[in-house]
Amino acid sequence: MLSLARGLEVLNAFTPQRQRLTISQLSQKTQISRAAVRRCLYTLATLGMVHSPDGRSYELLPRVLTVGFAYLAGTPLAKVAQTALDNLSKTLNHSCSVATLDGDNVLYIARTAVDNLMSIDIGRGSRLPAWATSMGRVLLSALPEEELEIYLGRAKLMRYTQHTVSSVAQLREEIARARRQGYAINDQQLEIGLRSVAVPMLARGGKVVAAMNVGVPAAEVSVAEIRASILPPLRRAAADLSMSL
Repeated sequence: MLSLARGLEVLNAFTPQRQRLTISQLSQKTQISRAAVRRCLYTLATLGMVHSPDGRSYELLPRVLTVGFAYLAGTPLAKVAQTALDNLSKTLNHSCSVATLDGDNVLYIARTAVDNLMSIDIGRGSRLPAWATSMGRVLLSALPEEELEIYLGRAKLMRYTQHTVSSVAQLREEIARARRQGYAINDQQLEIGLRSVAVPMLARGGKVVAAMNVGVPAAEVSVAEIRASILPPLRRAAADLSMSL
């Protein structure tokens, strides 16, 4: 079971920002010895989940998607969310997503893309740092204070753009604002040219189980327009979907 755990840690070390990693980099990210990482990669390569195009660094192969696709496609939330996103996207003509909190990241479980606003390809199964996204901040705002403080204590902030929050104090303020308002707006903090707004999705009993967002091109839609024309239908879609959970 230790070998299985190590193999999963190695797979989770790959991100959209770091799609190709060496044994040394994987060892550093996972805190697993280089020898153990090498053994994990040998097994994963035999299973057709990773390969080394240059004999030095490794990258994931499409077969790794089989690990999570059954969950993403089969959960009731993912199924009903996709239909809701398709309808919302037709109404707004913008890309829409639903994500859950998975450790320190948001995990995209449903998405309808109208245009490619981001430099990386986002789809089902994609993961991004929770602190850097509108959906992540909505989900973080629903955590108990003790859990949130633990998260903030280990969060590794990095500057994606000149607008990105640069301190834990600023991030704490953003999360508190999301809690007060019931929504979060990310204004080009993750990528220049991209604005997004996210709202929580509630299960019976009022527990936040996911977040829904809409992404818009910053050159075409201002923050004021997001609040006036994007936020209301987004809230209605999330509320309608929440009633079915």
